[in-house]
Amino acid sequence: MSPGDRRAVAAWLLACAALTLAMVVVGGITRLTESGLSIVEWQPLVGALPPLNQADWEALFAKYRASPQFLKVFPDMTVEGFKSIFWWEYAHRLLGRLIGLVFLVPYLFFLSRRKLSRSLAWKLAGVFVLGGLQGAMGWYMVKSGLVADPRVSHFRLTAHLGLALLIFAFEFWIALQLMKRESGRGQPLALLVLGAVFVMALSGGFVAGLRAGHAYNSFPLMNGHLVPPEAFMLEPWWHNFLWNVATVQLVHRSIFWLLLVLVPLLWWKLKDGSARIAARHLLGMFLLQAALGISTLLLQVPIPLAAAHQAGAVLLLACALWTAQRARACGAGEVPRPRA
Repeated sequence: MSPGDRRAVAAWLLACAALTLAMVVVGGITRLTESGLSIVEWQPLVGALPPLNQADWEALFAKYRASPQFLKVFPDMTVEGFKSIFWWEYAHRLLGRLIGLVFLVPYLFFLSRRKLSRSLAWKLAGVFVLGGLQGAMGWYMVKSGLVADPRVSHFRLTAHLGLALLIFAFEFWIALQLMKRESGRGQPLALLVLGAVFVMALSGGFVAGLRAGHAYNSFPLMNGHLVPPEAFMLEPWWHNFLWNVATVQLVHRSIFWLLLVLVPLLWWKLKDGSARIAARHLLGMFLLQAALGISTLLLQVPIPLAAAHQAGAVLLLACALWTAQRARACGAGEVPRPRA
């Protein structure tokens, strides 16, 4: 690949990563507004068209009125109220279709013009397959809420979020590699921070799915306890990590405390070159994300703050990826800049 080809492909992947970030944020708002169950069918092609007249709205609303969410949660909802939740879910699905096109069309163009190396072409094909799986997982998640208990499974919600984060991570990482050709052994601490950030984001999916953010709205203690007594009330003990609101929030907080030690340590350890710049951004983003998370908890999950916190999780992951990649490049022999 020529330098120009590398820059063009990297810019395209960064644009795809930005759209994936937007997808995560819109998905979070869709969940927070309880809009995710407003469309009770999966129509990948026909569903791209919104309702065009009042008859279309009445037909969609009739299908929604038969759903458990309408019957048990919003029995007094009117067509106008239905529109307010429909548009968030519709925007979420439409953005997913747009991302597929923005990824596939340039990919086929680059492939036809022989601007991709063989290994990169296969990697990008794998990312596209992950995108298809993400769409299927989204519908699989929605189906879990179209039952007697109209709440989506927090396991499926976390899997849906995890796939989105993986897609973002692959797009961002490959773009970084294309912009900087150096490669070497991974820096263990940087990789540990990257893994902890990813796991913390996944634990946030559990917190969201179980609505654990509406409980224990105090910090740093949980209603006066470092470890609330009800955190291990379920038997067998491991059930607490999957279904207990107290334990799920405790795990999320525990990873935060771990990162509160690891991120400044990594920033201190990476002293020179572009790795230092990346680590500085990682530290700043971590502090901002911590402030967003604590504020969201103390204020009992207001939608704007919760959406910003979800966006912050993806940006923190981006900073962790950047830092890990630059630490790896420096380990391969990048010449550090002189320090003042």
